[in-house]
Amino acid sequence: MTRAEGAWAGLAALLGIAALAVGWWGDPSQLGQALGAGPASGAASFGIRALDWQPGLAAAEPWRAWTAASVHFSLRHLVVNVGGAALVALLGVIGAVPRRMVVAWFVAWPLTHVGLLLRPELAHYGGLSGVLHAGVAVAAFQLVVAERGVRRAIGAAILAGVVLKVLNEAPWGATLRRPAGWDIAVAPLAHATGLVSGVLCAALAQAWARVGRRRARGPGGLD
Repeated sequence: MTRAEGAWAGLAALLGIAALAVGWWGDPSQLGQALGAGPASGAASFGIRALDWQPGLAAAEPWRAWTAASVHFSLRHLVVNVGGAALVALLGVIGAVPRRMVVAWFVAWPLTHVGLLLRPELAHYGGLSGVLHAGVAVAAFQLVVAERGVRRAIGAAILAGVVLKVLNEAPWGATLRRPAGWDIAVAPLAHATGLVSGVLCAALAQAWARVGRRRARGPGGLD
């Protein structure tokens, strides 16, 4: 495993561990109640209200753009997303992501939540899923631009699959949806902002690297 791949896996681990820590501290079985669905413990209520995404507090409390990923509204929500973080870590390692793509995912993390300002009626948001969509987008983009043959085709298929998934969720529609079998409401916009943030940050990172290579080769160099 290269250092860049280790850093990617480390970022995924950081996201997962932070989510587990907040879940342990706030008790995810009560976090949904902390937003008004019913009585909740003081610790759960304080934890979620201090860390979740709230558009009205985005400017005054900018840390929420990072900490929102650690807040989960049920135990199932937490477990599924922590498992997803492990899969994204594996995807990045298999895809041999370079350091610039690790940076791209890190930058896409807060941008995913800032994008939720497009729907200010989404008064509260928490969860890893948006940031995980960003991570998948970055890793798939890397496969598309840096690989050939089967590996490039796999990257393109993953990226296309995520795009189709997000479009099927219709993020321009209802702010919250409750999928069958889930015990929480889902915010489709977070998946869309994660996808867009991931692709944009990956594209910028790739462009920056290309500019750097051209400068290193001098005015007569070929890319």
